[in-house]
Amino acid sequence: MKTLKLTISILLTLLFFEFSYAQDWANLNRFQKENAELTISKPNEYRIVFMGNSITEDWLGIRPEFFANKPYINRGISGQTTPQMLLRFRQDVINLMPSAVVILAGINDIAGNTGPSTIELIAGNIISMAELAKANNIKVILCSVLPAYDFPWQQGLEPAEKVVKLNRLLKTYANKHNLVYVDYFTAMADESNGLKKELGSDGVHPNITGYLIMEPLVEKAIAKTLLQK
Repeated sequence: MKTLKLTISILLTLLFFEFSYAQDWANLNRFQKENAELTISKPNEYRIVFMGNSITEDWLGIRPEFFANKPYINRGISGQTTPQMLLRFRQDVINLMPSAVVILAGINDIAGNTGPSTIELIAGNIISMAELAKANNIKVILCSVLPAYDFPWQQGLEPAEKVVKLNRLLKTYANKHNLVYVDYFTAMADESNGLKKELGSDGVHPNITGYLIMEPLVEKAIAKTLLQK
């Protein structure tokens, strides 16, 4: 009887989370409170929003000092794909009225986290975010997807060359539209186009050493972007 009750309890919990996920697929409630509490940015503050997935979210946990005492706002949500980010882009970026947005996205789409996709569709979603930002006078910094040879949670998808192809599309778009492109990939890839072993334990997510490589690259991109007219 106890085993049956435990099983039912687990099933009900799973159903609750499944229902909650279906009701808020893009996790629109995640930053609702934090967004409401943000004040209007001060003159010459140059607020920067970091939009992304777990690589962006974990950055704040692993390297909080990078965000401390800076007008940097982290809006990364673990596991998210580009259509989810596109849905929450208005409330988590546009409505915060930043000077610029740093977009790092696409790896979870390649992993199929919210279903199958194509490289062209992924690039299109990222480009749509960039176009929304530009339409609202927000400068755009496009980041390359980090290298990944395999996914520990979805093995056998051979993502390495897909990442290369996606990055090529993003760089081409950035160059065509005079956007600053941050090339994390070249600095972090090994000879197999995977993440260097010393930069992360699971082949996808950077460790502190990985973030220390990323930080000066994105800071240089932010400085360059803010100088653009």
